[in-house]
Amino acid sequence: MFSRILIANRGEIALRIIRACKELGIETVAICSKADENALYLQYADAHVCIGPAEASESYLNIPSIISAAEITDIEAIHPGYGFLAEDSHFAEVCESSNIVFVGPSSGVMKKMGDKIQARKIAIENKIRVIPGSDSTIENQQHALKVAHELGYPVLIKASFGGGGRGMRVAHNDISLVNSLAIAQREAKAAFKDPSIYIEKYIEPSRHIEVQIVADKYGNMVHLGERDCTIQRRHQKLLEEAPSPNISSQLRDGICKAALKISKAVGYTNVGTVEFLIDEDGEYYFIEMNTRLQVEHPVTEMITGIDLVKEQLKIAYGERLNLRQKKVKSEGAAIECRINAEDPNNGFRPYAGKITMCSVPGGRGVRIDSHIYSGYEIPPYYDSLLGKLIVHQKTREDSIACMRRALSEYRIEGVGTTIPIHMAIITDPRFISGDVNTNFVENLINEKE
Repeated sequence: MFSRILIANRGEIALRIIRACKELGIETVAICSKADENALYLQYADAHVCIGPAEASESYLNIPSIISAAEITDIEAIHPGYGFLAEDSHFAEVCESSNIVFVGPSSGVMKKMGDKIQARKIAIENKIRVIPGSDSTIENQQHALKVAHELGYPVLIKASFGGGGRGMRVAHNDISLVNSLAIAQREAKAAFKDPSIYIEKYIEPSRHIEVQIVADKYGNMVHLGERDCTIQRRHQKLLEEAPSPNISSQLRDGICKAALKISKAVGYTNVGTVEFLIDEDGEYYFIEMNTRLQVEHPVTEMITGIDLVKEQLKIAYGERLNLRQKKVKSEGAAIECRINAEDPNNGFRPYAGKITMCSVPGGRGVRIDSHIYSGYEIPPYYDSLLGKLIVHQKTREDSIACMRRALSEYRIEGVGTTIPIHMAIITDPRFISGDVNTNFVENLINEKE
């Protein structure tokens, strides 16, 4: 196994990776910006290097600084976590050319699947249904209007690269399309350094289901079942669960086989996620593939008992996958609530500031993945995620009850959080029955106003 790796990330995911490495006997080097010099995860790493000022572009997105930190600390591999450079094929390519193992798929595969237009074409070639949309990136307003008229409103404008809800806008008519086009392009350029966008038919109501893939370098590949990511705000996931409620075994089997098919078609290795939308008729459509670890990976870990970060490291080192599809078992139900420093009543506007008190829940089947503590100062430069509250019980009904109790125990003072909206979600009869769609949170907030 690797003797020492560098973690090219921050916050809760850096701490998550450090913990897995400690159990595998791997030393860790953490990086930080000036804004994170008092971060909790640095205390758990074996060493750390400050790589630049607070702004992400000068630190966590600064490839030369990260590679320099890797070289001076004599590491063998880099784990990118999620976000920042995790899906940057150029970063993976730089690692490869520097003889540093990138813990993830090859740069070539990342390039293919990172381009959503190309990924759609690969899906079509493999007879996997995609959402009707443009065959190429949008060139100008006239091209956008032509595509929208062919598809019929509403349509969804999407960034060709990246994800996380950035560069996405729904348009219901020509005026909103023209207005949203420039906004989406600006967001895409700011977030992913590429303003290119494409247009899809906007499917509503719909559910968002994804499949976890694990593959080694020797052709062995398994799926670990699906996760339901339907509960979203601003096209960004807020609550996830596994397995997905209210889907048939036939539908589950279909999307899992489709996920394996497209992953094998591109020669995927390491851990990845294939995402689908399901319409009200129960038809599923390929959306994209995330070539990295997902924020919501803990729910899959809880029901399968498989540590995905450890699997990533073992595969990157060159070990064969010690899993076979027939032996992958799923037990119970898991739910994850993303605890963000955000105001749900003000468009989920993020908070920055000092956490004056933090007290976390506990008990059987409760897991907290977080980097915050009483006195922690939330920097205004990064994602608003404070941590993840995960529960795992024998049944979905038991998991909902456990999550309700855990949320009631969670105390974060000094800044607003998404804990109250999670409590509203988890106690809503529609969520309890599994009768939800991607507009659920928006509708819930409107109903409470």
